[in-house]
Amino acid sequence: MLADKDRIFTNIYGWGDAGLKGAQARGDWDNTKAILARGHDDIVEEMKTSGLRGRGGAGFPTGLKWSFMPKEVGARPHYLVVNADESEPGTCKDRDIIRHEPHKLIEGCLVAGFAMRAHTAYIYIRGEFFNEGKVLQAAIDEAYDAGLLGKNAAGSGWDFDVYLQRGAGAYICGEETALIESLEGKKGQPRLKPPFPAGVGLYGCPTTVNNVESIAVAPTILRRGGAWFAGLGKENNTGTKLFCISGHVNKPCNVEEEMGIPLKELIEKHAGGVRGGWDNLLAIIPGGSSTPLMPKEVCETMTMDFDALREAGTGLGTAGIIVMDKSTDIVRAIARLSYFYKHESCGQCTPCREGTGWMWRMMDRMVRGEAEIHEIETLEQVTRQVEGHTICALGDAAAWPIQGLIKHFRPEIERRIMAHQAVTNAAE
Repeated sequence: MLADKDRIFTNIYGWGDAGLKGAQARGDWDNTKAILARGHDDIVEEMKTSGLRGRGGAGFPTGLKWSFMPKEVGARPHYLVVNADESEPGTCKDRDIIRHEPHKLIEGCLVAGFAMRAHTAYIYIRGEFFNEGKVLQAAIDEAYDAGLLGKNAAGSGWDFDVYLQRGAGAYICGEETALIESLEGKKGQPRLKPPFPAGVGLYGCPTTVNNVESIAVAPTILRRGGAWFAGLGKENNTGTKLFCISGHVNKPCNVEEEMGIPLKELIEKHAGGVRGGWDNLLAIIPGGSSTPLMPKEVCETMTMDFDALREAGTGLGTAGIIVMDKSTDIVRAIARLSYFYKHESCGQCTPCREGTGWMWRMMDRMVRGEAEIHEIETLEQVTRQVEGHTICALGDAAAWPIQGLIKHFRPEIERRIMAHQAVTNAAE
């Protein structure tokens, strides 16, 4: 269990002041000038030492991502873009960082932007986060007034500006290139890669897109040292992580814990356990709605880190843990997610545009048992034809929940179909 002295987000529940004075009392903006004085490359190397992997879902090493930015700044300026378009069902960690720890994010923007030789950061926030956007803008204004942003930011000699941009409620804009397109005022649709944003990003300039949590932890890592962060968690899965626990638990919560904590311990210690006790557990979605679910027997011994979950055929994703007890209609639950991905597909890639609608309609019939047994195979085949055949990962996100359902709960789908057939035959 994570020791209090190792917590990064000490105000994640909003018990303290979210403003600048409260943030400084908790250690934010503490001699930021000294961090920047270490130089661009030293900061990137320290982030590599920490082993931090992106907290937005993909888990790509953050320091390595920063190092892809060109070392020389030519005619094209460098940009940092922060992805605050948190739209993954079951995930609400970035929202609480913005509400209660906005200065961690803003200071992280300065540190990360400096490391990548950028003078400008854009924070792209989900349109529905109206109040959170107001809090973040107020914190940005405070930072400017205190000389922590703008000309000679924090006395470092580096000029740095932060702009807040509201999205319009599109899930697809959580994908980094669709986010960039939206920032440029275009339709939010993913771009083909390569070129990658580090070469050709916002306005055709070198750009790095990072998740809110990835950026917000950077100043603390640099103050306390990459080795300290690497000493927490597991090898290749280092540090602390915000976990969002929702669904059929007694106390839904956001909690900061070490990477690699056992899933059962996380739920029982922090979320008050499964409603009706652990034996009442049916399944858990471990990383936001796009990750395949795990049945109770897999959850018993599962640890919450990128590698263990990948080996189990699912993923850590955003660490949005959705707990479902035995009262859950598991087929209907996955059908509901299928509708979400159908609704949020941008329609650019044919497999996703056509496949998400097809999968949802198929799932909708299976909820009622209005299908044939052989159609389960057909549905599984279609998910494979969508997965990996699209520009971005939305096709994968739509396919994986269904694949998890068929893998672990196929007997339940078959039971419905046979029950429906029995009723139909009796009526005839």
